Amino acid sequence: MKSLMDGKASTGAEKRERIWMKRYENRVQSGETKNRCEFKSTCFINIVQTGRDRLSNLNTQLAHGPTNITDRGKVDRRNMLFGLGGLYGAANLASNPLAMAEPIKPPELDKCGTATNLNTGKELDINCCPPLTQKIIDYRLPPVRFMRTRPSAHRVSPEYIFKYNMAIDRMKRLPANDPRNFMQQANIHCAYCNGAYDQPGQGTLDIQVHNSWLFFPFHRWYLYFYERILGKLIGDPTFALPFWNWDNPKGMTIPPMFMDPKSALYDEKRNQSNLPPAVIDLGLTGNTDPLQVVANNLTIMYSEMIRGNKTAEDFMGKPYREGTKPDPGPGASERGSHTSVHAWVGDPREKSGEDLGNFYSAGRDPLFYCHHANVDRMWTLWQYFLPSNKVPDKKITDPDFLNAAFVFYDENAQLVRVTVRDCLDNMRMGYDFERIDLPWLDYRPPPQTARARIIKASSDAPMASTIFPVILDKIVRVQVPKAKKGKADELLLLEDIEVDTTKLIKVDVFVNDEDDNNNELDKAAYVGTYAQVPHKTTSKNAKTSIRLKLTDLYDDMDIDDDDTIVVTLVPRHQGGGITIGGIKIIEAPAENKSGSSS
Repeated sequence: MKSLMDGKASTGAEKRERIWMKRYENRVQSGETKNRCEFKSTCFINIVQTGRDRLSNLNTQLAHGPTNITDRGKVDRRNMLFGLGGLYGAANLASNPLAMAEPIKPPELDKCGTATNLNTGKELDINCCPPLTQKIIDYRLPPVRFMRTRPSAHRVSPEYIFKYNMAIDRMKRLPANDPRNFMQQANIHCAYCNGAYDQPGQGTLDIQVHNSWLFFPFHRWYLYFYERILGKLIGDPTFALPFWNWDNPKGMTIPPMFMDPKSALYDEKRNQSNLPPAVIDLGLTGNTDPLQVVANNLTIMYSEMIRGNKTAEDFMGKPYREGTKPDPGPGASERGSHTSVHAWVGDPREKSGEDLGNFYSAGRDPLFYCHHANVDRMWTLWQYFLPSNKVPDKKITDPDFLNAAFVFYDENAQLVRVTVRDCLDNMRMGYDFERIDLPWLDYRPPPQTARARIIKASSDAPMASTIFPVILDKIVRVQVPKAKKGKADELLLLEDIEVDTTKLIKVDVFVNDEDDNNNELDKAAYVGTYAQVPHKTTSKNAKTSIRLKLTDLYDDMDIDDDDTIVVTLVPRHQGGGITIGGIKIIEAPAENKSGSSS
């Protein structure tokens, strides 16, 4: 099994390999991502470097964290409070105009309350709160002495399955009050996502780690400690979680090792209609043609990873700071493939879609961690290995992002405080991913040239300004004025999206769709999606917004001098639960060099 860090580059790629080696060294040593990847499939596959040199660079960084003194000569109190190290120096705090704002602080465990069943609105009959302890320490990443390689779940050996099953079995056998126990670990997701924690000093304002820029960092830390706990339970510090590579056709079924009823990896609360050999439907279209579902899936991956993002926040999620309401807005991957996998696996026989289909119970299915290992892989791919010409600056240097903090119990049952800035590089955390082909990387939809049906559709569609706000309980087709004529760098903005957080919501967006077959997504007209897994907020309803990049879509269409485009909104969920306040097209803003887009 080869990881991203070993192996030999393909013939003719030695020069590229040397360039990537140097760029990775620069990234680790300076804390900046300086690689600029050309738009080629070989970009991902030829990223190699000897393990010894890379580990040496990583350990140098771990041994010498950045100073806590800003360029104004003052000690940054948040760096001192959280004991921060990491990739980004304190200079960012002085250069960013939002530096005096406050990041999300870790919850106060002694004030943990009762979580809520989102579908019923009633308090859960379980306690999602972790055991209390008087001692909490600031976590420091240990030196990387070897790299744990996370394998593809569909390619693992019988020996690996035996070891993984044994680790989960031992986790389930731990005392119920041990924070490393299987249910205690599952309850981490319940507490952070279903309203058990309030923001410290902010009354009853929830902490919510979804639908914002905290989504990827929180889950990375969550899996990091989960993985280390499993490794310790079986005495194997090299153990690494598998990833369910649902982005590859060979991995688009539930991995076989999770299907043995006698295994500790089994969970009976799964959708019985979606067990193997059923192909996962990342679009939740209900299409029954496996080949079309695969084509849809690859289109979705291309859209959310490459085509649909203008800035880092479009992919990562919107800013979420202390004192602000939960759910400011999810990024492309979170509201796309991530949410669909939760909904597709969750059991419709259960009132609330347990286990994977509801945040409070998702961690009870071992498949959850395998799913999120691939979500984490998507972040790594997007950060370092995908075309940089689409989003030139993928860093978020806002201190309220970097200094946001969480608490977890580590493999020694010690409560530790961690920060976002220390989880920005998976290799610095000591793990890598097995190399798997990325068939979606070049899966750009074919150009759309037919105009006759679009002209007719536009003549029948009302102007958006005349019908919004609208409750989206059926397909809606409207005309939306462009910011400029012809092809331009523009964004489609869906604003004031008010959702019932207790429901599964999914809405697909099409532009100038030339046919009415909205179950086929492999076409230029498909722009993206908005989706959510049920979760709790204090008011039950939450307002958010998303934006979708239109630049590449315009390139794939004959829009000539059109003044308007036809936008079609297709709800995939049952019933209402979502109101869209408005829809418009805006010019794409210039890149914000401060590290946070507008």
